[in-house]
This record gives sequence, C-alpha cells and structure tokens, in this order.
Amino acid sequence: MPIKDQIKNLAKKLVEDHPDAATLRALVRARKPAAIRFRDDGIVPNNPRFPVLLYRGAVNLKSRRYPPEVIIDTLFDTNGWGRSWRDTVYDFVHYHSQVHEVMGVARGTARLECGGVKGRVLRVKAGDVLVLPAGTGHRMIESSRDFGVVGAYPHDGTYDECTDTRERPDAVKRIAKVRRPKKDPVLGRGGPLLTSWRTARPRS
Repeated sequence: MPIKDQIKNLAKKLVEDHPDAATLRALVRARKPAAIRFRDDGIVPNNPRFPVLLYRGAVNLKSRRYPPEVIIDTLFDTNGWGRSWRDTVYDFVHYHSQVHEVMGVARGTARLECGGVKGRVLRVKAGDVLVLPAGTGHRMIESSRDFGVVGAYPHDGTYDECTDTRERPDAVKRIAKVRRPKKDPVLGRGGPLLTSWRTARPRS
C-alpha cells in the first residue's frame, strides 16, 4: 500500500488499545500452513525459492475487547512485520519485488488469485493469514461487502509495486535478493515459515 495509507494507519494505532503478549498468545492458533508454489508464468515472476504460505484459522478474532484489525495488526507488529495498512486487496494483478507481504483477514470472505492469471484462486475468510513471498502476483477476484485485511511487511524490505511487464527484467533480479525474514508473522521465531523457507529449494 502507498506510504500515505501506512501513515494513516500508524496515526490510528497510536490511540488504540492493544492486546498484550499474553492475550495475543491465547488468540493465536498454532496451525501448520499450506505451502503453495507458483512458477514464473512469463509475466509474473513469482518467487523461485519460497512458497506462499496459507494459515487457515490462525487467529481467533472473537474478542469482546479488541477489534479484529487491532488483534491482527498487533500480532504482526509484535513479530517484526510492520508498516501495516488496513483495507481490501487490489483487483488488478500486482506484486512486490523488494519485500515479502503478509495479509491477515480481519473480516468477511474473499476469493484471491495468487500466482498471476495462470496461478490459483484461494478462498479466504476472517482469521486466515496469507504470506506472499516477494514476486508473488496477487489480486482480488470477489469478496463479501465487509471484507477487510491487515497487511504488513518485514522491517528490512523496501515497498514497491510492480504491474508493468517492462519492469520484469529488473524485478526478477531484485526478487532474488530478498532475504528470508527473521520471524514468522503469526508465530514468531519458532514459527513454521522459518523452517519452510529455510529448506526451500530453487525451482528448476
């Protein structure tokens, strides 16, 4: 998301009540994510090493005290994924070549296309978390009216947005340089992302 959206969200977070570490631990469900690989389709590079990770029902959002967006946002920030935004997902194919992205579904349901037009459509709902490695094409196909997500990025990445095929040659080079994050956005240092992405092998 553009920097203005991140600033807007930061201002909102400054006046919100946030769950503490113990509360967050109680709301997180230790689920093994599905790992989904996407090949370079000639238009969207996707990621040559790391798979997309989909955590189903990763966060219990039924809290009387904290809104779903606050729970997810605080969870991501606690685990080193910041510069967050709260919105929906663009309905056109795009990807980020210099940073990984996590999206936690705060409300509603949606069908998201991942991997570009030759990729796969994933159905997501409130409580699900989707981790997109740098280069992964994505867009929203359809959603419920109340659909909303919280997005965030590792602190050591640089946000960019690629939509033009003319950017592709340079984007492929940048994607290869994006390192594995230090923490899983859902489960922290001991989370499955670290294991899954450590053992990932380049696609042939």
